[in-house]
Amino acid sequence: MHDADRFPDPKRVLDATVAAVLLAVLSPLLAAAALAVAARRPAGGVWVREIRTGRHGRPLTLRSLPVRRLHLDALSRLPHVVRGELALVGPAPLPPEDPAAHLPWRQSVRPGLTGPAQQAGGSELPWDEPLLLDQDYVEHHRLTADVALLLRAPRRVRGQGRLSDADHRTPAYSTAG
Repeated sequence: MHDADRFPDPKRVLDATVAAVLLAVLSPLLAAAALAVAARRPAGGVWVREIRTGRHGRPLTLRSLPVRRLHLDALSRLPHVVRGELALVGPAPLPPEDPAAHLPWRQSVRPGLTGPAQQAGGSELPWDEPLLLDQDYVEHHRLTADVALLLRAPRRVRGQGRLSDADHRTPAYSTAG
């Protein structure tokens, strides 16, 4: 028997434990958000379903509330973390048609609710920087990095911690041609 067979993956234990606790604490808020969405939406349900690429390139149907306020859309994905389909921290889950979804390093990990690229500004970054941040995270992963990113996540929800377009540029960078 290998050690990996005897001892659970610490990242998975952290993910499942924190996600279960958050889900228990936030379920009244998520239920209220779901009721609010149901009251405004035509018949057909309150969940948005999106096909994304999961670990090992497997298709994953993500279900989330369409409520972006306080990032309830992301928090409504906590059941996916508890089931092991997502991680709390990791590269963003990408649609199958995105070429980056098929990169071997990306497929080696579970996609995450949050990650270095999302916390650094996501779509506000230069086009290649989110990919580089996610690749660096995967290739140099430490559990302490997950904990640090999780501790910074509430600050992002409050609207702090955003990088301006210039914060990540080198001092010699110039937009002048």
